[in-house]
Amino acid sequence: MEVIAVRSRRFLASLTSALVAATIGVPVTPAQAAVSCHELRLPVTLAGNTEQLYGKLCRPAHATTIQVLVPGASYNSAYWDFPYTPEIRSYRLAMNKAGYATLTLDRLGTGRSSRPASLALTSFTQAGVVHQVIQALRAGRSGAPTFDKIILGGHSVGSAIAIIEAGTYQDVDGVLITGLTHGINVLGAVPILTSLIPASLDPKFRSHGYDPGYLTTRAGTRFSDFHSPGVRVPGVGETDEQTKDVFAAGEVVDTVLLGALLPYSRKIKVPVMLVMGNDPAFCGLLAPDCSTPQTLLRAESPYYAPEAKLKTYVLRSYGHALNFAPDAPDYHAAVATWTASVIR
Repeated sequence: MEVIAVRSRRFLASLTSALVAATIGVPVTPAQAAVSCHELRLPVTLAGNTEQLYGKLCRPAHATTIQVLVPGASYNSAYWDFPYTPEIRSYRLAMNKAGYATLTLDRLGTGRSSRPASLALTSFTQAGVVHQVIQALRAGRSGAPTFDKIILGGHSVGSAIAIIEAGTYQDVDGVLITGLTHGINVLGAVPILTSLIPASLDPKFRSHGYDPGYLTTRAGTRFSDFHSPGVRVPGVGETDEQTKDVFAAGEVVDTVLLGALLPYSRKIKVPVMLVMGNDPAFCGLLAPDCSTPQTLLRAESPYYAPEAKLKTYVLRSYGHALNFAPDAPDYHAAVATWTASVIR
């Protein structure tokens, strides 16, 4: 009886809200719009070969802006659509509720995408593949609808790919960078590097036929690598381990060069938002001060053109994998607000 009563109250509340909206002319909010999701297999070309890139397209009714989301090393599209407590940790769900469509990608070599030779994969070649996806969205090809505005977002290595794509092809309307700065805290990065092993040695990937250039994280290291100094939340680390993926060594080499040596981000001529956590690898000694949005802005502004109108946000409660933080909705809301300002 309690369940029925709760449902009745919810129905009456929804009915009342709808009647009020109809009476005073208030539009239905994006969060109330129905969201449809479907899987895409996008044909792309890499080194003269045709590959398939997997993506999940989720679109609220009438959405005209889409965020194309690229995960980082050892992650796949599940990073953006985390299955554990998605109401807190699914960035995809948060953006859909805000009224924006999302396309969460598996980088080539990961998830349900094709697995070419690892030597063919760098952040630059992956950026060329993402460019083909952007063009497909612009033209409405491969079963994707067209959108008025496209925001390209990345995490870590995915951010390097986003920077290269946006700086090279100038075909997106905004860029979201998370988990990447123009500096590396060597003391914080070394433990992560030492936790890497060939993917073929991990029982999860042993039967997948990965060549030795594909790497992943050793079992039991992901909390210290990507969550620390955040708090341990039961279920989060376990789900991260279950959904982990691989990466090609060349992708990380490009990312390090991009952060330390190549000011490629200055080629971006559209608005940029940079979100960082209390990240042991990309903040601190020999890296930017990520203690506040203001200190991060001062450190990173020289690497961006004036047209980027760089905006920064810091989620101090967590480490590298920001979407897994208990207060991730705060950063999701900040990105949704920034996106609204970009597409005006």
